[in-house]
Amino acid sequence: MTPPTDQYDEMAAEYAEHSAAGLANAHYDRPAILALAGDLTGLRVLDAGCAAGHLARLLAECGAASVTGIDISAAMVALARERCPAGTFHRADLAAPLDLFEDGAFDLVTASLVLHYLADWGPPLAELRRVLRPGGALVMSVHHPGEDWRWFGRPDYFRTEQLEDTWTVAGKPRTVRFYRRPLSACFNALRDAGFTVDRLLEPQPQPAGREVDPEGYASMSTAPHFLHFRALTPKAPPSGAAAR
Repeated sequence: MTPPTDQYDEMAAEYAEHSAAGLANAHYDRPAILALAGDLTGLRVLDAGCAAGHLARLLAECGAASVTGIDISAAMVALARERCPAGTFHRADLAAPLDLFEDGAFDLVTASLVLHYLADWGPPLAELRRVLRPGGALVMSVHHPGEDWRWFGRPDYFRTEQLEDTWTVAGKPRTVRFYRRPLSACFNALRDAGFTVDRLLEPQPQPAGREVDPEGYASMSTAPHFLHFRALTPKAPPSGAAAR
């Protein structure tokens, strides 16, 4: 099931402002993504689920040769173009083939807090692997499976299911739908798509986040909230190697 575009179209500007300096995004998720991405100098980067372009701008500032962003929300794409003029942005659905990109077009794909909006990770991960060069990396974050299971009090940890959560953004309640799944399903989906998990990270918030949201900082410092992966595509076989 493709997430409805209006989930973020309706609150794009408010969410963009909220996530610009908020604890979860600016002091928790984005620093972890950048840490796993490593040296970006000269890399061609695809930011999948780019939202309002906060991460894309950081990727460009950290030395990426090119930054391309995609998002299902047209309103978010418009904001990303404003926030990151150095990047190129397209409206695209991760649940559909990414026909606008050739095989091996990117060295790195970032997917920050986006895959949990999709019921089936198989086709999206296969497409992200296709557009990565051999030996390229996918750096992604999702809701932590254990935290979602505990927070929402679900009776069956091993079930993949759609949930609803209500956030307060700019003083207004916003209902967002997403999918929770067990940790094994995350690993298996990456493996089945041909990735090898290189690193797994359960991050800690940056110290500056304590001033932004003391209560949230305490929670994120002692309980898992997001789960981050660095996954690699297979390297090309040596020149002249016999095919198996």
